[in-house]
Amino acid sequence: MRLMHRLSLVIFSGVVPLLASSQAQTIQEYIPANYSKQEVDIPMRDGITLHTTIYSPKDQSRKYPIIMTRTPYSSNPYGINEFPSSPGGMAANERLLKEGNIFVKQDVRGRWMSDGDFDNMRPYIPNKKGKQTDEASDTYDTIDWLVKNVKNNNGNVGIWGISYPGFYSTYSLLSNHPALKAVSPQAPISDFFFDDFHHNGAYLLSYFMITSVFGNQFPPTTDTKYTYPDIQTRDAYSFFLKNTPMKKLDRFYPDNFFWNQLRDHPDYDEFWQARSILPHLKNIKPAVLFVGGFFDAEDLYGPFQSYRRVEDNSKNFNILAMGPWSHGQWASTEVRQALGNVYFGDSISLRFQDDVVTRFFNYFLKGEGNISDLAEATMYDTGLGEWNAYDSWPPKHTVEKKFFLGSGGKLTDSPQAQYRNQFVSDIKKPVPYSEEIKVVFTPRMYMTADQRFAARRPDVLVYETEQLEENVKFAGEISVNLNVATTGTDADWIVKVIDVFPDSAQNYPETAAHQQMSNYHMMLRSEIMPSRFRKDFTTPIPMKPGEKTAIHFVLQGINHTFKKGHKIQVQVQSTWFPLFSLNPQTFVPNIFMADDQDFQTQTHTVFGDSYLQFREIP
Repeated sequence: MRLMHRLSLVIFSGVVPLLASSQAQTIQEYIPANYSKQEVDIPMRDGITLHTTIYSPKDQSRKYPIIMTRTPYSSNPYGINEFPSSPGGMAANERLLKEGNIFVKQDVRGRWMSDGDFDNMRPYIPNKKGKQTDEASDTYDTIDWLVKNVKNNNGNVGIWGISYPGFYSTYSLLSNHPALKAVSPQAPISDFFFDDFHHNGAYLLSYFMITSVFGNQFPPTTDTKYTYPDIQTRDAYSFFLKNTPMKKLDRFYPDNFFWNQLRDHPDYDEFWQARSILPHLKNIKPAVLFVGGFFDAEDLYGPFQSYRRVEDNSKNFNILAMGPWSHGQWASTEVRQALGNVYFGDSISLRFQDDVVTRFFNYFLKGEGNISDLAEATMYDTGLGEWNAYDSWPPKHTVEKKFFLGSGGKLTDSPQAQYRNQFVSDIKKPVPYSEEIKVVFTPRMYMTADQRFAARRPDVLVYETEQLEENVKFAGEISVNLNVATTGTDADWIVKVIDVFPDSAQNYPETAAHQQMSNYHMMLRSEIMPSRFRKDFTTPIPMKPGEKTAIHFVLQGINHTFKKGHKIQVQVQSTWFPLFSLNPQTFVPNIFMADDQDFQTQTHTVFGDSYLQFREIP
């Protein structure tokens, strides 16, 4: 909700901060010259202490707000004489650093130098009694200590963080401390059954290596040693295919509590439901700026869904900003903004830091500046390469546009219920998600990757328009409505929306040497939906062989113009490997516990009355 007039269009006009390399004094020199450092262990209500680092301006001629980040990834560098080498080690950006604020970074409970036990996405306790704690109470107790004990603070506190720290930022909204005035959750995790480790309950196999970071308990230490699996290969596709069924992976994590939780809770049961922050986002008081990237492979669900929950259930100042970024790229100081082979524009992140994030915190923490031109939804058009400002998200003035998956590989305006398009899903030769071979800790580049390699496979159905005669713009979620059948009793359904560039498209400096932008198939949006969860995420059910079955799911929002001369393409497939684990295509109660004989090649059918529904801006 906005408390002021909304503009329909905004063009950023702020001055881009100079990069550190052009300054007479580098950031490494600037921080210790202008900030004093303090390390404290702040007591929580149950007696546990949380290690907290405080950077205060040496200039004591005025009072400053406190801007805090709570993190499971370490508040390093540790040591009273050790300082961060970049603004990101303290502040959301360089301008906030140089304008002067008190910056605080805290190790959350059970991580690094803080006491206690770590719990992934620790459940919120609405009505805490006595010494009960959660991340909201830890945030409250921390803020309370800071405003009472840190010299020269003005009594106002802001919180920000990216990814997991973004989750703790969202969680801080539930602390209800009166000093908390402004919060910016950036790429926040919101629900591990739909963010990060799962998408619609499908397990993100490409996260297997990083599971080590989240499934071990350590005593307070400045030198946590994670033990990553030694898989003895750099070929991810080969490794995971050899280690299917997934029970073969158990040997790599015999003592990892998070791996055991993933394996033992394959459905959306009370374990995962308790860890969702979304149901609790109501009656929020602080101002909120949610930030995300349209090409964030890790936490795309979180910013959209968290913003919507706050918007629907609170009366506070609450806005959303999404740019042409991968995970956390908005915090970068790179001038050219690109992801993979695709270039989107210059100084996008720098201007965003200056004209949105800094102004947001300055206004609500210092009472400085004017934010009347900050829109309800500040969204980058990833096709035209320009910012749009909307007075709601999704925009109100859109019209529904349906594309049916018709005969001859065409996207049509009308259903063809009798038409059937079949393909064989060979479980031993799954469709790769990328042309990359290497093992990754978290996937990123595939979000804009060329999909020609997939379009040429017989187990990927391709539907597209003719070349567009004029620009076509869509803004908002894409609804997928499939009517399908299978010879088996289970299947995953993957839908990808693709922008096909014209043959005349020229290469960017970022375009890989082996690539060409001519006829480039840029993935714009994609998602997976296990048919087992088509009715209910809590109770999986099998499909009936040969029976026409409806599968519905949503692709997260886009703000994209398909330009004249481009084509709109949709790809449908049933494997996406090793991004996601293989569905056996034979129903089993728990895919983590499937056996070799459960994995069967099946024939899948997509009917011509299947369609995608877009929100078109006329």
